[in-house]
Amino acid sequence: MSTFSFLTPEWVDAVAALQAEYRERVPGAAVKMRANQIITDVPFGEGTVHLHIDTTGGHAALGAGHVDPADVTITLDYSTAKAFFVQQNQQEVMQAFMQGKIKVQGDMAKIMVPPPPKNDAQKELDQKVRDLTSF
Repeated sequence: MSTFSFLTPEWVDAVAALQAEYRERVPGAAVKMRANQIITDVPFGEGTVHLHIDTTGGHAALGAGHVDPADVTITLDYSTAKAFFVQQNQQEVMQAFMQGKIKVQGDMAKIMVPPPPKNDAQKELDQKVRDLTSF
């Protein structure tokens, strides 16, 4: 499997392809929303990456750029985004939120809903995302 630097266009495309491949085998989204993300302090390009996550189809779909309208916009730094997306380190993400490193505009209630329990397919997908991410 190829590896890509976190948040590069190639990484986003690879994660989106994996999500599509696993869509019918992983648990559905806990809430339907469209969330824009602004990731700052990115060590390449212009230093900021704009993404979105759309769960209105029942499953999470990551994509480049922003969607309009969005229910919520989340701004976070690169290392916090990596802790969330790749390492899935909930403790580090919560600490970042408490320290003000994660800023939320819009309907915060949508992002506070706990995700559904992970099945084996979700765990496998999570591992594949880690495997394709170069650090």
